[in-house]
Amino acid sequence: MPITRSGEGWCGPARRVDSRPVPGPPKGCTHVARKGIAAVAVPVVLSALLTAGAAPARSQVPLQSPIDITPSAVRLNPHLPQLQISYGHHAAGDLHYVRKDAEAADGCTARNHEETEEFEVEPGAGHVTLSGVRYDLVQFHFHTPSEHRFAGHADPLEMHLVHRSAEGGLLVIGVPLRVGAPSTVDKVLEHLAPECGEEVHLGDIDLNTLLPVNRATARYTGSLTTAPFTEGVQWFLMGEKTVTQATVSHFQELFYAGNARPVQPLNGRTVQVELPHL
Repeated sequence: MPITRSGEGWCGPARRVDSRPVPGPPKGCTHVARKGIAAVAVPVVLSALLTAGAAPARSQVPLQSPIDITPSAVRLNPHLPQLQISYGHHAAGDLHYVRKDAEAADGCTARNHEETEEFEVEPGAGHVTLSGVRYDLVQFHFHTPSEHRFAGHADPLEMHLVHRSAEGGLLVIGVPLRVGAPSTVDKVLEHLAPECGEEVHLGDIDLNTLLPVNRATARYTGSLTTAPFTEGVQWFLMGEKTVTQATVSHFQELFYAGNARPVQPLNGRTVQVELPHL
């Protein structure tokens, strides 16, 4: 059975942390249809991470990101801590092009797959709290196509909001972006910064509207998706936001070969989701 994601939550096979099947579908489950994915799904409300504070110790096997969230990897967990989100309504910052080929002769025109458009948030504009640990929002950036897959399905874009704790721990919220009604993301990506040129200053951004109304999340431990691919990153994946086709086309014209890392092996990892509150 496929796992699906919608504005109403998540759907997938219900299985507890101890691998015992959940008897019957949770109340309120709806059938969710997605192009290319057959979907008779059990809705799952997802919430915060397994660990907090300092980054987990490095494993003997690679625990890299992004991943393909397959039905067999999903585990329902009723004991996950809440992710508290405190974002400002009038944030300002600069959108700039992240270069990876500054030394190359054609660096201003060639596109490296690890390059992106990144919005550097002014200090104090937003943070999240997990199990009493504060993670400040540092920046958010974009990939095309989406780096994370859901039962093999990719969206046109994906936004990563990167947070850092005082101890250096990393927590990233991933939001897939698909074509639909305009949103705050369109405002951010309306004027892309050139690779070799001036930054684009943006003010009065309501950071809350970058996230979907449903703040349910799927969580796992992985890595950065660009060099140095640091592990111990806490990933929180939310449901999708929408952007216009014009925004998608504008971004993909700049990154014509894409700037997404291929999915990485799970290597025994599971994706933790919270049991719905009935």
